Amino acid sequence: MLWTIRSDRTALLRGVGAVLVTGLVAGCASADKTTASPAASSGSASVAGMNMGATSTSGQSTSVNGIKPVPTQPLASATWQGMKIQARAMTAVPFVVFNGTREQTIKPPKSTSFHLMVMLNDSHTGVPIPYASVWATIRKAGKVVYDERMWPMISAYMGPHYGNNVSLPGAGTYQMSLLVSPPVSARHVEYQNVWLHPHRANVSFHWKPVT
Repeated sequence: MLWTIRSDRTALLRGVGAVLVTGLVAGCASADKTTASPAASSGSASVAGMNMGATSTSGQSTSVNGIKPVPTQPLASATWQGMKIQARAMTAVPFVVFNGTREQTIKPPKSTSFHLMVMLNDSHTGVPIPYASVWATIRKAGKVVYDERMWPMISAYMGPHYGNNVSLPGAGTYQMSLLVSPPVSARHVEYQNVWLHPHRANVSFHWKPVT
């Protein structure tokens, strides 16, 4: 491996030392611009998700590096202090991670269920919120089946987001916990009093493989 990913949540929440995203950028090969309808009201941290079997098709025909846009599916969303937290799934495709002057292409194994994308946006303006970090923990019947960091990513179709590939043990209802750490950046005064502490958004979704 070209780098070491720490699985320690304490390190994830330890400010700049845990969020050195300026030197580490990941690029998604393809994603859909389709936006989901709001599924949570302000202050809500839990909302039922949507069935992964009912995929939506993309109207885009442009390809990136020979990979065409693929259907995306909203899973769930929540709102925290004016930050809209939205989770979406798409067909897993390769993405590239840069570490200094080196790069590595991450190819999804056959066991991958989908590519999870977490979008953080200002709920009033729709502007993406950068410089944060996201950790996703997924459980089924109380058992942890996925526990990984989300890469900060850019995409020609989805725009800035946080993402990683996810493998699930099959169809069913899942509980997902998204741990969002505060953006590590200077702030204009309109953001002076929000997003100052880590926040956990708990959402649920139903997923079944698309055959």
